[in-house]
Amino acid sequence: MKLVHFSDSGKELYGVSNGDQVICLPTLASILKEPFPSCIEMLIFEGQNESIVKNLMQKATSENLQKATFQLRKLKLLAPIKKPPKIICLGLNYRDHAKEQGKHPSDEPIIFLKPHTTIIGSGENIVKPSFVKQLDYEAELAVVIGKEVKNATIREAEESIFGYTILNDISARDIQFKDRQWTRGKSFDTFAPTGPCITTADQIKDPTNLKIRTWVNRELRQDSTTSNMVLNVFKIVRSLSHVMTLEPCDIISTGTPAGVGFAVKPKPKFLQEGDFIEIIIERIGTLRNRVVEDSGEKSG
Repeated sequence: MKLVHFSDSGKELYGVSNGDQVICLPTLASILKEPFPSCIEMLIFEGQNESIVKNLMQKATSENLQKATFQLRKLKLLAPIKKPPKIICLGLNYRDHAKEQGKHPSDEPIIFLKPHTTIIGSGENIVKPSFVKQLDYEAELAVVIGKEVKNATIREAEESIFGYTILNDISARDIQFKDRQWTRGKSFDTFAPTGPCITTADQIKDPTNLKIRTWVNRELRQDSTTSNMVLNVFKIVRSLSHVMTLEPCDIISTGTPAGVGFAVKPKPKFLQEGDFIEIIIERIGTLRNRVVEDSGEKSG
């Protein structure tokens, strides 16, 4: 199933997306007078989420379902998980991306963390600070952890995954390269657009071979597949679990393929105010965001 987090008349809700419609799960539960998790995070923490949703849907009549159905185009999409415990990101995890930089990919994950204040949803604006001159995009498959896991085997790693979403690892390259480490240049507010949904793990048969593409102003910039990853998602989760305890709702962003702006030849193509970025990952959907200049910065 595809779960979306949305706002309707100022109220935050979530539900199952079915094409151009969303069945709002808290609304359906209220109609049926059934107890149900009030948010996606609680649903993930509950565990056995698929059976919980399936049981609720089976109890509903067609009339019940109709009353709980919203038109997707009328809703404001929000980031599927607004405040994950951790956002763990990988660098140089695609062979083609490492090659375009003239670097050798590592056989162990190169990681950094983003704060949750970087997160925005599909349709929200990426805010470019005026002093950032080299803003860049990175399309990434993101893993959503479903249960606590530590020192996992590959099988346990696979079983710990709740689902998958898209994350755009926005980067201020001028700051990133000046610092010679990645955290500051990737941690500005709005620098982690995510969405448009979480596709649960059972719906993605093979996360190791998904098409991933990025357009900037309708120009195709990235065109690859997750088969180009150095470490696939299961190996990533296993490896990270030997470093830190992974918790429900943690987001792991698994790296980006070739085609980022700073690597374009003969001249880099950095993001500018007004640019529109669309990222499509097979079986998940399309993440759309526009760049705006920060007009609220204070001087002195």
